[in-house]
Amino acid sequence: MPNTKFFDLQINGYNGVDFNQDAISAEDLREACRALQRDNVEGVLVTIITDEIQRMAARLCRIVQLRAADPLVRRVIAGVHVEGPFISDVPGYVGAHPVAHAKQADWGEMESLLEAAEGLVRIVTLAPEQDPTQEVIRRLADQGIVVAAGHTDASIDELDAAIDAGLSMFTHLGNGCPRLMDRHDNIIQRALSRSDRLHFGLIADGAHVPFFALKNYLEIIGMDRVFVVSDAIAAAGCGPGVYPLGDQTVTVGEDGVPRAEDDSHLVGSATTMQQMADNLRRHVGLGAGEIQRLTSGNPRRLLGETVAIPLGLSLNNGDRQPTTS
Repeated sequence: MPNTKFFDLQINGYNGVDFNQDAISAEDLREACRALQRDNVEGVLVTIITDEIQRMAARLCRIVQLRAADPLVRRVIAGVHVEGPFISDVPGYVGAHPVAHAKQADWGEMESLLEAAEGLVRIVTLAPEQDPTQEVIRRLADQGIVVAAGHTDASIDELDAAIDAGLSMFTHLGNGCPRLMDRHDNIIQRALSRSDRLHFGLIADGAHVPFFALKNYLEIIGMDRVFVVSDAIAAAGCGPGVYPLGDQTVTVGEDGVPRAEDDSHLVGSATTMQQMADNLRRHVGLGAGEIQRLTSGNPRRLLGETVAIPLGLSLNNGDRQPTTS
């Protein structure tokens, strides 16, 4: 894929560095950003996940300070994705987020996170059922912030009300939900039924969503409203081992998949954007132009950025490659 520069809207850490630690050092953040550049990632939204509001605010403030002081970090970190804490506290839907801190949406608390980030928040992921009046969704959307549903079991009526209030995205479709759900009336089917009104993030590591299911999602949603995220933790680019995510300890096995200590659920990914692009080519059968759209063009457009088409790439479906295993 010539000249592809990836843009990742959801990344929790990289190259051994956890972005959700309480006192990330300038050196660590710079090294993570340098590693991202080496791996052809041009821009990211650092993702801060559910915790106590004060700790989330402090982590946001630290990222903002370090970014302001370092031109390299500033080039790589395009903004922040706040994932939580206004998400479902129901097992399965809460995913790898600390359930004790999942809570109902409150504008005062949301505002404190926005103030800590000093204008860098570009996406907020929440559960529509945790914002029953849609106040937080509406206020965020009015400020030009992309509001996403995620870690949610919103009913179709709750999802529609949220969309009407300004929600426009769904975070990592196929994840943040239990392994066992109603076979028809479930959050995946509800979200897909609104694919003409939402943009969708997908994790293309093969573990979060099997490649055959990923291909189905792409066929249903269409190439214009979907993008790939790494959802990477500190393990990305490092290999098997034990890694942190906030207060959690995550084990990455020989299969390269990060799991909770009790092996009950996945915890982010250890897969780089380059590896995901390779997966899209090898296992889903996408061509270079389509991969560029999913890993760079579409995420940039979601944030309202102008997108240049790299020389030699076509963004239509004519550059598909045969699917291989």
